[in-house]
Amino acid sequence: MNNIDEPRLFEEDGIEGRVATLVSPLLQPLSYRLIRVKLSGLNGLTLQIMAERTDGTMTIEDCEIISRTISPFLDVQNVIERKYHLEISSPGIDRPLVRKSDFFKWQGHIVKIETSVVINGRQKFRGILTNITQNSFTLNIDKASHGEITDVLIPFADVTNARLVLTDELIRDALKKDKNLRQQLVPEDNLSTLIEKTNC
Repeated sequence: MNNIDEPRLFEEDGIEGRVATLVSPLLQPLSYRLIRVKLSGLNGLTLQIMAERTDGTMTIEDCEIISRTISPFLDVQNVIERKYHLEISSPGIDRPLVRKSDFFKWQGHIVKIETSVVINGRQKFRGILTNITQNSFTLNIDKASHGEITDVLIPFADVTNARLVLTDELIRDALKKDKNLRQQLVPEDNLSTLIEKTNC
């Protein structure tokens, strides 16, 4: 599934939320999807906009296109009154999972999940992503303690944060997916580039 109109499972609030609302409609006509907006104190003040194409790819050229598209618009809207640095990036291999299609795509890999409610005595989980439906998924808890429930059912509606955990298996799978998308082998010396996020 790579529907460009597929909504995100959770959204930002405050200034980040306003930026997301303004930026997302600008990205869609260019065949990009918004992943995340994050405002941080890096380099004084940095606005990070994480995005990708619907097929999951993202290049330096894509970052430059997005930057040229949204930077003047954000300046006119004056969403952030202070001087800030705009950073456009790809999700990277250990990416956030923000849409249901992300969960389906990366089923079988280890993820970290945070929830808005307590489930089986906790709100933070780490485990293998399995049994995904339109309403929920199951986590096979990684390194579960003796007597602890190993399979936890988590509704999508309760998830506040989700991301992949970088493992050898994930790197191999990501490289395989990239190869299939680009119809060519990825050189070994490009592995570090794939592991790190693409930043402009």
